[in-house]
Amino acid sequence: MKTLVKLILTALAVILLGYLLPGASVTSFMTALIVAVVIALLRLTVKPILVVLTLPITVLTLGIFLLVINAVIILLADYFVSGFAVDGFWWALIFSLLLSLFQSLLFALIKEE
Repeated sequence: MKTLVKLILTALAVILLGYLLPGASVTSFMTALIVAVVIALLRLTVKPILVVLTLPITVLTLGIFLLVINAVIILLADYFVSGFAVDGFWWALIFSLLLSLFQSLLFALIKEE
């Protein structure tokens, strides 16, 4: 149940970011929900592989390269989901930073059991 609530909160954050950022757009709430699921699946499968493959550069940049990996995840979600568009790498980077911030704030509202 908590996973479903987190997906809905992430979809709300995606809708909000699509409205606030001129470089990102989302057509509907259903599209935002699909984007939330795709981002969750990409973070679960692709991100660990990218982190391992780019470990030397991540260590050299003291972890800042992980921001690039997050932007790549957003760009992959843009590629897979029609109705969701990000206008380039820099908008994907800003989108991923703000999405992480909004998720942190929204997930803090969910009480831990």
